[in-house]
Amino acid sequence: MPLKLSVSKGERFIVNGVAIRNAGDSAELVFENQAQILRQKDILTNETATTPAARAYLALQCAYLFPDKSEHYLSHFQEFLDDFLEAAPSARAIVDEIMEKVSEDKLYQGLKACGRLISHENEALAHVV
Repeated sequence: MPLKLSVSKGERFIVNGVAIRNAGDSAELVFENQAQILRQKDILTNETATTPAARAYLALQCAYLFPDKSEHYLSHFQEFLDDFLEAAPSARAIVDEIMEKVSEDKLYQGLKACGRLISHENEALAHVV
């Protein structure tokens, strides 16, 4: 089933590892076949991945966007996730969901669940002041 993507002026996104920016007015794109796509709002960079959960997300994001190097990124992802879980056992249900998606090779859904892990981390850190 094709994917229709509406892109705002100046919005960035990644398709199969290629960073793209819409230089014109808003655009609608239709992807006719399978592709690894992330919108600007879902992209983390080395500079923005400053917490343990964000580093896990970044490693999973790289595994998703660069399937030819996924084994490398997934090993780092697993390390980050294990470290996070050791420090925050309250995240067990979220981590289990992430691992289920990753084990089923549903990396995009794993990224969405990993976004919830970042939210969980933010909530936990908000109480530490």
